[in-house]
Amino acid sequence: MSPGVLLSFIVGYFLMLLIISWLTSRKSSDNDTFFVANRNSKWYLVAFGMIGTALSGVTFISVPGKVGAQSGDEFAYFQFVLGNAAGFIIIATVLLPLYYRLKLTSIYSYIEGALGTWSYKTAAAIFLISRVIGSSFRLYLVVIVLQKFIFDSYNVPFAVTVLICLLLIWAYTFKGGLKTIIITDSLQTLFLVSSVFLSILFICRAMNFNIFEAADAIKNSSYSKIFFFNDFLTSHFHFSKEFIGGLFITVGMTGLDQDLMQKNLSLKNIREAQKNMFSFTAVFVVINIFFLSVGALLYMYATRYGITVTKTDYLYPTIALKYLGVVPAIVFMLGLTAATFATTDSALTALTTSFCVDFLGFSKSKDINSKKMVNTRHYVHVAFSGLLFLTIIIFNSINNDAVVSAIFKVASYTYGPLLGLYSFGLFVSGRQVKDKLVPFICLISPAICYYLSANSAKLFGYTFDNELILLNGIITFAGLLLSSSTKTKAVIV
Repeated sequence: MSPGVLLSFIVGYFLMLLIISWLTSRKSSDNDTFFVANRNSKWYLVAFGMIGTALSGVTFISVPGKVGAQSGDEFAYFQFVLGNAAGFIIIATVLLPLYYRLKLTSIYSYIEGALGTWSYKTAAAIFLISRVIGSSFRLYLVVIVLQKFIFDSYNVPFAVTVLICLLLIWAYTFKGGLKTIIITDSLQTLFLVSSVFLSILFICRAMNFNIFEAADAIKNSSYSKIFFFNDFLTSHFHFSKEFIGGLFITVGMTGLDQDLMQKNLSLKNIREAQKNMFSFTAVFVVINIFFLSVGALLYMYATRYGITVTKTDYLYPTIALKYLGVVPAIVFMLGLTAATFATTDSALTALTTSFCVDFLGFSKSKDINSKKMVNTRHYVHVAFSGLLFLTIIIFNSINNDAVVSAIFKVASYTYGPLLGLYSFGLFVSGRQVKDKLVPFICLISPAICYYLSANSAKLFGYTFDNELILLNGIITFAGLLLSSSTKTKAVIV
């Protein structure tokens, strides 16, 4: 597949995003537009666009690749997806009503009223750190693919490739912000979903399957086992670990994450927000079935034609870009690009929003849309773009998969303390935390969890998986409870 052909399609793709950005921001580019899209978004656009945000390039490449991994994953990931679905329902019925009742721009503002200023700043800082690391890692994985299959052919340095990607994202988000992203993410989700369905059709055609024959082949293959109930103590794939982990990771990394919740807060009212979340959940579950199906078909194709790869993450791009032809290669690259940039653009907007509201106090300003405030937002937006650039360069310099994966896993641990903070605020109204101790509690909890994850098999004969986030939240909650005191009631004279 010619790098020039792939590059021309990607250039055309970004030109389209820039045109959409101009159309959506030409009438208004103030802070209300950037932060919450003037609270006038359409629920069906938000629901569809959230698919692209929730499914990053990591999911696009890794989920199909894991199906045939030597660890025996098969369709075990679907257990995690079912937990995700349960978590989305909790978000729709518990968290969204809270956010709408308080009319929040940043969801971490709730913590200030419930626990105190130090707790509030800690929650916002947790999000900023987690999102910078997580978004950088996701973009890094896709830049590697772009570098290998396109930019290496033109001797473009890795750092320049990263800079080009971030400049393009900044260019189509810096004015319209969330209002632009609602539209561009819907478009990018269309590319992503189309890519998955078309990949199935292309692989079926290459293997002389029709859709029904492909479904039977997947069902009867060695890759299609979904539910795992054996070896509770040592297995990573046991249903309870996957389901519980999926549930609480969704509550923590979606319901307590400014990025995905910011889109929900741009809707007119709670009814539309819940309608959005329920419809999004249904599509999310279905699309993951197709991702897993793509994985099974890829491994069957690789077995038939003797294709081997050094890493499971290379399977999908290798077959799509080298074996299926020009059109499948273009479809794959556009799908991968859409999956990653839909995640990164909204993350950059959410990081800018959180910093402006939570640390610069925009929500407390008398005129949030003043020229000074808008200019400050521009500077913050540029600064976070630069921070993402530096983080990706650091990932690349490490150049060690085990270390990079550990960094990403550590970033996911930080959402556990958010679970603890929100749970305490929601369910323990009669006690007051020692506010200045909260940052230390939120540092100690993930450190304990990291130690347990590394040593639990030796210490207890138990292997932790995604359910570790629940323990993280419980430890944080316990620390808050132990350090709290009974609230004193004001005496009315």
